[in-house]
Amino acid sequence: MMRLLSIIIALVAAGLAAFGRQPAGIAFYDVDRIYDTIPALFYNDEAYTPQGRYGWNSERYERKIRNTAAVIDSMALEIVALWGVENEQVVRDLCSACRGEYSYLHRTLNTLDGMDFALLYYGDRFYPERAEVGRRYLLVIGELDGLRVGLAMCGDRSTGRWLAEDLRDNYPGLPLVVMGRVDGQKAARLGLRDAMARAEKAGRGNIRRAGRWEMRDRILVDTAFKCPAGDVYIRRQLVDQKSGNPLGTFSGSIYRGGYGYSLPVFVYIGH
Repeated sequence: MMRLLSIIIALVAAGLAAFGRQPAGIAFYDVDRIYDTIPALFYNDEAYTPQGRYGWNSERYERKIRNTAAVIDSMALEIVALWGVENEQVVRDLCSACRGEYSYLHRTLNTLDGMDFALLYYGDRFYPERAEVGRRYLLVIGELDGLRVGLAMCGDRSTGRWLAEDLRDNYPGLPLVVMGRVDGQKAARLGLRDAMARAEKAGRGNIRRAGRWEMRDRILVDTAFKCPAGDVYIRRQLVDQKSGNPLGTFSGSIYRGGYGYSLPVFVYIGH
């Protein structure tokens, strides 16, 4: 699977380069709950404190930051949407740990678990103009290589059932990229393509359930963009070699020191 992924990345990038413009790589990455170690005032993060269930101390936090930054750097994409960061300090720590010179945008969602979205991006390719926060989603409107676009991130399956359709109604004519737990079945009638459909048909996915890969997270790309395909980002170190599952930070309450229970998904787009 990993060798096949490398071939797909090369072919997609080469195909888009043929259009005469360097493609922009975009990833959606559920980072599996990066909490800091400080107890929060407005939601319950007690399990992720030094005295809590997971013994979430500075050493474990810093390792999680290093692991996540290593995945982001290895993807080497211009835009990386993150779901599952606790606050802006976490995002700053991630950017500092990355070798790539990312700028970032973070918004607080005021959820019961404290989880937020962040967008890492190269400022010479993407310039955010405004952000709209909703129930478990974040829409960032900005310029990508001179074209005004909307990048939407969704962390909730029930929200994902209506998000793309709602954005189409509210922002007619705005090219969209909709990422995360979104409904791919409605994509075609909304002028979007499910960039994960080909990989899913081939048996790939970004989480494991009952011993099988499942495509939980998707990227829906506006038909205004050139996008031959997308895929799941996988490397050997991200997978438990015994079980074949993504190597998580925890297995139940047992600390594994891994990366997370899901893999990133990505696309290359051009226009």
